[in-house]
Amino acid sequence: MLALIQRVTSASVAVDGTVIGAIGPGLLALVAVEPGDTDALIQRMAERLLGYRVFADANGKMNRSLADAGGGLLLVSQFTLAADTRSGMRPSFTTAAPPADAERGFDRLVELCRQRHPPGVETGRFGAHMVVSLVNDGPVTFLLRP
Repeated sequence: MLALIQRVTSASVAVDGTVIGAIGPGLLALVAVEPGDTDALIQRMAERLLGYRVFADANGKMNRSLADAGGGLLLVSQFTLAADTRSGMRPSFTTAAPPADAERGFDRLVELCRQRHPPGVETGRFGAHMVVSLVNDGPVTFLLRP
């Protein structure tokens, strides 16, 4: 499992011109499920998403997590993040989980994050063509692995 996280002042995801998920300050996470991702790995990713310290403390240092800051979390499934781009001029998606497995893994991540993050978790729509809008704060962007 991979998650490209971005600290944002706002972010939203739309399908067919309708916004289906939106947050104010918080984290946008583009998430890819890979073959063999276990429940333990998914649980670890939920812990990292909520606990990774990317928000400034009183001294301006990245010492506060999403759980500390109380911001929103927008989770968007993005299988292309798992693409193998090491050779050629076209990505290979053999390193991404098959759609049914990916949807189960993504749904489990959403469930865990919603249980552990009362300020709220928004999502895109699995398998849909989505338009993601964001205002990256910093810019702050990290690639997380469980």
